[in-house]
Amino acid sequence: MKKYIVLVIVVFFISCETEPEITIHKVQGSPEYPNAKINLSDPLVVEDGYEFSFDVINYELGMQTLKNFDYQVANSSKGQHIHFIVNNGPYSAHYEDTFTKQFEDSSNVILAFLSRSYHESVKNSNAYILTQVGEDEIDLNKEFLFYSRPKGTYSGIDTENLLLDFYLVNTEISNTGNKVRATINNTQFIIDEWAPYNIKGLPKGEIKIKLELIDTFGNLIETPFNPSERTVILE
Repeated sequence: MKKYIVLVIVVFFISCETEPEITIHKVQGSPEYPNAKINLSDPLVVEDGYEFSFDVINYELGMQTLKNFDYQVANSSKGQHIHFIVNNGPYSAHYEDTFTKQFEDSSNVILAFLSRSYHESVKNSNAYILTQVGEDEIDLNKEFLFYSRPKGTYSGIDTENLLLDFYLVNTEISNTGNKVRATINNTQFIIDEWAPYNIKGLPKGEIKIKLELIDTFGNLIETPFNPSERTVILE
């Protein structure tokens, strides 16, 4: 009888084990690229969409980014690139400075910024372009929060550290001002520093992420594309 009770207790404690705690930590050890710059000529209307031609200065597309952190994050074997975001949808990565894009909508707000090979954005005032093409116009002087990473499906060791990265335009975040509220599988974080973050402790399966630009009182700021919501898969 005693052996049976002990067995029941052991099974009970095993079944009550909780999933690892989800945490985020600021990424440190990335090169800063303070002089990197990107310019854009006026997009050209071509037969199959729009041609975008960028001038990239003090930054090498296609190069692997050197870093000083010793853990692994998902990395592109094609090297550094441009993240091209349309209406805050999932970005497309471009490793050349000229390419053609087609759009489904008649009005398109476009954010393009320089990205390290492991998809971390370069966050200086000259490293991005915000523009729009199409019929309708949106006030580009508004405060914007654009979602960047994580994205897609992760497997193997890449599931252990996911890069959380976003892009701010016309706004700043601080402990006394605007902030970003990140909800990851019902775990909420308040972010007051514009920086990349490393997400740890995620379970396998679907991961739901929501990013919200909020004011100092925690209210959602009324601006286009706010909030942002994504689902990524960990295999």
